[in-house]
Amino acid sequence: MNLNTFEPGKEWPDNNGMAINAHGGGILLHEGTYYWYGEHKIEGEAGNRAHVGVHCYASTDLYNWRDEGIALAVSDEPGHDIEKDCILERPKVVFNTSTGKFVMWFHLEKKGCSYDHAGSGVAVADCPTGPFEYRHSFRPNAGAYPRNDCEKLHRPGLVDGGFTGDTPQPRINVAKSNVFARDLEGGQMARDMTLFVDDDGTAYQIYSSEENSTLHISQLSDDYLHSAGNFIRVFENRYMEAPAIFKRDGYYYLIASGCTSWDPNAARCAIADNIMGPWHEWENPCRGVNPQNGFGPDKTFGGQSTFVLPVQGMDDAFIALFDIWRPENAIDGRYIWLPIEFNADRSFNIHWNDAWDLSIFKQA
Repeated sequence: MNLNTFEPGKEWPDNNGMAINAHGGGILLHEGTYYWYGEHKIEGEAGNRAHVGVHCYASTDLYNWRDEGIALAVSDEPGHDIEKDCILERPKVVFNTSTGKFVMWFHLEKKGCSYDHAGSGVAVADCPTGPFEYRHSFRPNAGAYPRNDCEKLHRPGLVDGGFTGDTPQPRINVAKSNVFARDLEGGQMARDMTLFVDDDGTAYQIYSSEENSTLHISQLSDDYLHSAGNFIRVFENRYMEAPAIFKRDGYYYLIASGCTSWDPNAARCAIADNIMGPWHEWENPCRGVNPQNGFGPDKTFGGQSTFVLPVQGMDDAFIALFDIWRPENAIDGRYIWLPIEFNADRSFNIHWNDAWDLSIFKQA
């Protein structure tokens, strides 16, 4: 089978005719080949426990993907950080040109920890398809204060600890609870995350922190294996998750989601002329309706953001990647890939397309 179109929301077969199994993933372009990394799910399994690891696929045209197997396998060793039945979410891989290493980061909840561990896991490989060797996990920026908001974060720790909000996910009342100070010594919570490498080779981790109430944008060390202690807090008390970031014409763009557990919600977006802010939030960029489920912009076509892919060899070409989660049988989750359309004021829209191809973009 040779595919030449994208059909968002439809089952997407690999070179073996099997449905691509790479959920919550990200794409790495290396030496002309795209590598798609994502969570491997198993048939009949509900929720998001990791039973296999991170799956990898390769493509040169973005339509047809070759199964490259498991890039990072979970461990059968009892007590291992990535022991089978842990939670290993949203893997992203970047290439470090200085060390020659491929570096994978992911949100990690150790087995039995539910979502209390809220850590970042790191693995490295010499080849983009792996095998990746697990290195360590930690909470980022232990003992460090952000470049912004420093004064108010010197307040004492938990004052009240109460919860507020009317969404399915409990919200900490950050006006009464200094969650940042609570976690200062051991490092900040890091749940949904992505990675971004800037033009100068500096890498950043963007993650949901402080009980998901606030995003952090955090510079990585030169070897991409640790947080560097240089970070900012953004969108305080906005409860954003599923961040995806990209750069165009010197501006940084963010797509994210609200926190409504497995249920879809309206996409969010923001722009900045410096990755360290200030960031300015804009309106939901989604337009149109997904006829497969009837979901429109208020539900992001039934999906949730995971990555934005710049297309090699095309002019001003970016693809927004979303996951349709099906927690009752996680392996049946589907993928929505849609082109991003930019406006004169630097805002952008993401229109639903039943089927489309790369000819929508101009050749560079």
